[in-house]
Amino acid sequence: MFNSASELEFSDENNVEEISQFVSLEVSGGTVSTQRSSIIVPEKTGYPDSVYVLAANIFQGIRVEKSSDKILIKYGNEPLPSLPEFEDESVQRLSYELAFSTLKYQDILETMLIDSYIFPSTPIPDHLSSLIIVMLYDFQDRKFQNRVLSDNEESILEVQEVENLLNSFKTKLAAALARCRIKHDALSIYHILPEIVRKQELRASTLPLYAWINTCKISPEEVFINLKKRGYNEVKSVCHIDDKVFAVDQHCYDVLIFPSHLKKDLINIDLFKDYKLIFQDKSRSLAVHSVKSLINLDDDVLMVNTGSWYTVAHMSVLTNDNNSKIFVCGVNSQEKDPDLNNLFKKMGCKNIEILPETFTDIESKDQRLQKVKVILLLPRCSDLGVSNPIEFILNEHEDTDLLKDLSQGGTSEDKLQVLAQHQYEQLAHAMKFVKAQAVVYCTCSVYPEENEAVVKKALEFQNQGTKIQPYRLSPPVLPLCSLKEIHLAKDKFFRMEQSETTNGCFLSILTRERDPSETVSVKDVLARAAAKGLLDGIELGKSSKREKRRKKSKTSLAKPSANDNNGIQMKIAEFLNRETKTSTNRSEALITKALNPQKNASQVGATTQTRKPSKPTINPLTPTLTKNTCHCKPGERHTNFTRPRPEDKMIALKPIEIVLPPVMLPFQSPQGIRSQVPNQHFYYRWVRPKTGVPGYLPTPSASRRGEKPKENLPSSLVRRPRPWL
Repeated sequence: MFNSASELEFSDENNVEEISQFVSLEVSGGTVSTQRSSIIVPEKTGYPDSVYVLAANIFQGIRVEKSSDKILIKYGNEPLPSLPEFEDESVQRLSYELAFSTLKYQDILETMLIDSYIFPSTPIPDHLSSLIIVMLYDFQDRKFQNRVLSDNEESILEVQEVENLLNSFKTKLAAALARCRIKHDALSIYHILPEIVRKQELRASTLPLYAWINTCKISPEEVFINLKKRGYNEVKSVCHIDDKVFAVDQHCYDVLIFPSHLKKDLINIDLFKDYKLIFQDKSRSLAVHSVKSLINLDDDVLMVNTGSWYTVAHMSVLTNDNNSKIFVCGVNSQEKDPDLNNLFKKMGCKNIEILPETFTDIESKDQRLQKVKVILLLPRCSDLGVSNPIEFILNEHEDTDLLKDLSQGGTSEDKLQVLAQHQYEQLAHAMKFVKAQAVVYCTCSVYPEENEAVVKKALEFQNQGTKIQPYRLSPPVLPLCSLKEIHLAKDKFFRMEQSETTNGCFLSILTRERDPSETVSVKDVLARAAAKGLLDGIELGKSSKREKRRKKSKTSLAKPSANDNNGIQMKIAEFLNRETKTSTNRSEALITKALNPQKNASQVGATTQTRKPSKPTINPLTPTLTKNTCHCKPGERHTNFTRPRPEDKMIALKPIEIVLPPVMLPFQSPQGIRSQVPNQHFYYRWVRPKTGVPGYLPTPSASRRGEKPKENLPSSLVRRPRPWL
């Protein structure tokens, strides 16, 4: 295909020493590229032919197109033929990385091809230009050393021809690279890149791996046990750790974090092969967890522009125990994954329904979406908050235009305005759905034009003329785990800045305002109940809540009839007679002046009958402890002390013994008696109280002259606290 003279012009092996002088400085892009390449291709032996072809096709779609007056190399529009093995995930990852690296150095590589006279001295078809420039990047990354081929590798003719051409010009190519480094005063071509791109590569080399647990197939405890059996230890943070460790994410309880260097080991274990652990960017997990916090058990969810089917699967797994259904729109299932149903079946997802329409084509009153309460909107954006775009594209099925923007260190103003307008239109359409009560808006952009500005504009221009309640900005439902996160969320937006541990993320939650007609007062509720006849016999006035409760209690305590009252009093009298007889027999030997229990019982019964029905009835059998006083001689020792009480109040009951800690009590008896009383033994008898809470030191209260005793009180006792309780 190529000119044979040019092909062999510089193929002399004696030029190897000359080439080594040109590449004496490292040209592989510094320590970052060395670390990255050592993980993918440990010895930089080159890639299989299929990787070069797929990388050339990817580069063809993302390359930077220049104006006609600056075009150095013409690229064709026809892709190279692909093979079935291109669908392998490992081949795709290597191809995307090679294409992205080539894109970052496109200007330098094109200059090398011109300075080395490959162009235009050699007639090269336009459709092979992408393949030549992709293989040139790998050639200089290997310091212009020959590629090591495996015996069982299937060769591709176009790749072999381009490789022979580059080998024939390797001396001139090395010299062109050296002149380029000298011109930019750089140790390697890596240092020629813009600073923002270099920082991004540094973050990408250290960014941890995030994986969520598929609880439809395995529990978190089983995952931990499995990982520990494989030598992984659980830690609080995986930063700057080279061992086999993992940590649980602080925001999402089902997300695990692994160091980046373990990717090659992790993808080969059964947990990932069997879809029990799924790699995905953390921002997507934050979005689905926010939705999970907003829905009830039977609420449906509508997901828009999800990108990755793993995001849909994660939402399905989180709602597996609910009666919720997950509707998905904004993607073309036939183009994305023809085996989509098989994928969901392997992951155990059963509540997913894919809508064929685009989101803006779905009516806001669609009958299929009547139970949808939350809409998750993941719009296409610049995604410049992503540090590792290759993993993001592979896992999220994002557009490869992301690579073009990241390779240039930013998005053009015109493109940013187009994206922001599209995002606003989708958010405004989501807010029109009548039954929806919340919208979750999530991006990976670092531009306010795609984040806060879109949300505020949608809230400002939402349709206020409809009967449905308008939306308002709500605070995050995710836990804020640091002071920095609290500060970033002060305006009710959840933000996560780019760092060595996470990609950038913006998340906003919009909820409908509460309908004022649904907020009713207690008086309105009672009025409605009375109108329906539910409050018969209860008068509604302007009394306070306490008075209403009192009235309700009085109403519930109906006045007993005369026959019922007499029957109750007879039972009380019988009980008191039995108790007083027993107490009298035991106390006759100790008390010289015993009271007549029958008289007391009858008096109590009479007193009970004369109580006003307006007061709450009190059980006369509730006991209280009353201290007896002693009227014996100082030298005598008695086991019971009594004191006279008003005849109409005293009831003699069975004495009991209570052991209390030693305390100093203010007796009103003579000092000699006080010295004879045991320190820890006191004797009490039961008397009828007002309440069931006894006082430990009742003192006799002399009736005041001319003062009527309080109603419903068995005695005028001073209630004191019980310090031993």
